[in-house]
Amino acid sequence: MAVSDPIADMLTRIKNALAVRKEIVIIPSSRIKLEILSILKKRGYIEDFKELKVNEFKEIEVRLKYGLDGRKPAINEVMRVSKPGRRVYSKKDEIPRVLQGKGITVISTSKGIMSGDDAKKQGLGGEILLKAW
Repeated sequence: MAVSDPIADMLTRIKNALAVRKEIVIIPSSRIKLEILSILKKRGYIEDFKELKVNEFKEIEVRLKYGLDGRKPAINEVMRVSKPGRRVYSKKDEIPRVLQGKGITVISTSKGIMSGDDAKKQGLGGEILLKAW
């Protein structure tokens, strides 16, 4: 089945897995998803991820992260901002902060996908892909 927005599909799979307290979620692989997951891992929102080859398809195994008690997920909410039907762009000075800096914005810039903080430091704007907190 073809998915019209693969990033939204990935985020939905992660949210659903967190809702039922799964430890691992499997998603179809793509370069952009790997880059987004590396940012989420670097910022402590997921435990780890690895790319697997299943038959002729590649998939990503994402290990989700929970609090010390094993109940509270590290990601409270993840939201797709720019969608195929409505792209959302931001200038370098207008990159939104999520929860006064407690969350993260992921942006697609001319120099690749990066967090909003990194884009501001490099003086880059771009398409706002998602927000997480």
